[in-house]
Amino acid sequence: MITVHHLNESRSTRVIWLLEELNMPFDVIHHQRDENTKLAPSSLGRVHPLNKAPVIEHNGHILCESGAVLEYILDQSTQNSLRPSKDSEAYYAYLEWLHFAEGSLGLPVITYLLMQMETRSGDAPLDGYIAKELNLDLTYIDQTLAKQLYFSGDVFSAADIMMTISLEIAGSLKLLDNRPHIQAYLARVQARPAYQKARAFG
Repeated sequence: MITVHHLNESRSTRVIWLLEELNMPFDVIHHQRDENTKLAPSSLGRVHPLNKAPVIEHNGHILCESGAVLEYILDQSTQNSLRPSKDSEAYYAYLEWLHFAEGSLGLPVITYLLMQMETRSGDAPLDGYIAKELNLDLTYIDQTLAKQLYFSGDVFSAADIMMTISLEIAGSLKLLDNRPHIQAYLARVQARPAYQKARAFG
């Protein structure tokens, strides 16, 4: 059985969501952020030296990084779902968005988040770059979702699980106010029963 080390207010929700979608059995070990520093506790660092979530344990493997963890779980699943077959047109769109969430989108969103957490006076050199990247990425995403229901086409996949959590962070920072197709997409995927079950873990 897969053990998920779940950190509150983290992207480890992705892992639980995927497992719920696949109806795979799993255990959850909860780790709580320090209320003052918001950092992960040392208990998570004893599992993996990066002291980050998500982390899973399974059959002697200890694995970190959202995309790698999701791909590993899909490899363990007996269901042929949530990942297009490699000979399909949707596969490489799936692969692009699976990595886009933490690659292209992750940097500007998390940087913007951190910028809001510090006391600042006036613009800093990084502001213009982050604003440009956020606009570029979110425009691309909104235009994509204007043409299709999900990121790999018209069928929900694990790429949507990756992208949704990143977009929720952007939404919490008021970055999606003028992105109607992203907002409609989020409402659609957040209504999924597996998503609701995953969110119940905190």
